[in-house]
Amino acid sequence: MDAVWSELSGHVDLIVASPLSRCAEPAQAWAASAGIDCSLDERVMEMHYGAWEGKTSAEIRAEFPGMLDQWRQNPEGMRPPGGESPEELRARLTDWWEEARHKHDGKRILVVAHSGSLRMLIAIALAAPILTSRRLDMPYACWSRIAANESHTWLMHHNLAR
Repeated sequence: MDAVWSELSGHVDLIVASPLSRCAEPAQAWAASAGIDCSLDERVMEMHYGAWEGKTSAEIRAEFPGMLDQWRQNPEGMRPPGGESPEELRARLTDWWEEARHKHDGKRILVVAHSGSLRMLIAIALAAPILTSRRLDMPYACWSRIAANESHTWLMHHNLAR
C-alpha cells in the first residue's frame, strides 16, 4: 500500500477511508505526510457479512450449504445470515458517490477501502449491475482510477499494482 501511495502522492487532494484500522491508519498517515485532509466514512466500509464474518470458505460451506457458491455466482437478492445485502451495500456506496461527486467536484479523491466496497463502487460508477462487482479482480494493494464530471463517468484504469 505504501508503494501505491508513493505513486499517487502529490496527485491527491483528499483521502476518504474506511474507519477500519487497516484502511484508516495508513490513510491518515499519508494525508498527514502530504498535508491534505483525510475523512473516515463508514459508507465505504466493507460489506457486513453477518454470520460469515471471520469464517473460512470451508466453514461457511459446512454451516450454510450452497449459499457461498451461489453468492460467488451472483449475489443479487441474497444476504449472508445476519449481514448486509449487496443491494444495501450498493445503496450506501451510491449515497457516498453522489455526495462526493458534488461536494468535491474537481478534486482528486483517493478512496482507501476494501475490495468488496471498491468493486461495488466501480460497478456504481459504470452504472453496471451488482453482478459486475463479482467479475472484477482486485488483489490487495492495487488501485483503479475513475474520472467523472456532471454527466459522465469513465473507468480510466483498473487493477494496477506498484
